[in-house]
Amino acid sequence: MIESELLQKEMTAVAISEPGGPEVLQPVTLEVPKPKQGEVLIRVAAAGVNRPDVVQRQGLYPPPPDASPLPGLEVSGTVVALGDGVESEWMGRKVCALTNGGGYAQFCVTPVGQCLPVPESLTMAEAAALPETLFTVWGNLFDRGFAREGETVLVHGGTSGIGTTSIMLGKLFGLNVIVTCGSDQKCTAAKQIGADHAINYKSQDFVEEIKKITDGEGVEIVLDMVAGDYVARNLKCLKQDGRHVTIAVQGGVKATLNMAHIMVNRLTLSGSTLRPQSAERKALIADELHRYVWPEVEAGKLKPVMDERFALADAAKAHAHMEAGDHIGKIVLIVE
Repeated sequence: MIESELLQKEMTAVAISEPGGPEVLQPVTLEVPKPKQGEVLIRVAAAGVNRPDVVQRQGLYPPPPDASPLPGLEVSGTVVALGDGVESEWMGRKVCALTNGGGYAQFCVTPVGQCLPVPESLTMAEAAALPETLFTVWGNLFDRGFAREGETVLVHGGTSGIGTTSIMLGKLFGLNVIVTCGSDQKCTAAKQIGADHAINYKSQDFVEEIKKITDGEGVEIVLDMVAGDYVARNLKCLKQDGRHVTIAVQGGVKATLNMAHIMVNRLTLSGSTLRPQSAERKALIADELHRYVWPEVEAGKLKPVMDERFALADAAKAHAHMEAGDHIGKIVLIVE
């Protein structure tokens, strides 16, 4: 392992003391982790706050056996130590990274293949807000959903981190993007970000609205974060040969489906979770992002929509803010 001579031995982190509400997020002092084969150690500048962090805190999304028990799936910072097999040129680089957990801390290890360079167009806070949503949206909307230029996609949760990223990526690659939101204010915000249409699901039936917007044809893709009874409604929004991709189950894990409707319309249903996927698979997504998306980031054409920034010690407040549901865009913890 190659490391900086200035590297400290202990760090402050935020741990989950027990499953529960935001108050179970507690500052702790831990040893600085050491990078293993193929990993780098990042001195964290900022860490993104995401819905999976909340679900993990509640005890409903346990980390994989080989992952850090600390929450935090994306960070930005500086590489300060290298595991075996990592090229020395990584030392000192400013990176943002998808992590396997452990982002709520002053230092975090992650496979080098999950790191991307931080361009001058981004602040470190903005950089920390990109990886988890970019990996998720690219891997599901484009890799799994086979989105192509000119197609129309329906995205639920239009002002969430996933939703805002889907809007921006979709518009960069020529998609028509329709989103659902929980208020007229959020619908306005979504359209300002770039959505072609925004539906207030509390006052409008999104199935009927999709029919109106598409002249009865439907959309090619639904990116679904709700599941539950939304799935049957989503399928009514799809045109023939449409694709339905589930990435979260906020509305429940079970759905009742009309299989004849699926067969007659040749629909494809799929889904994924990001965290359990292999380092090799995540590295492939990172490579695709670096080739196809990062030039747009470097040019300043793609930046995350930022909501609020909290100090690391205020992680509980950040989680309470996310659960209140009023945020638009990404919530970030500032570590340095």
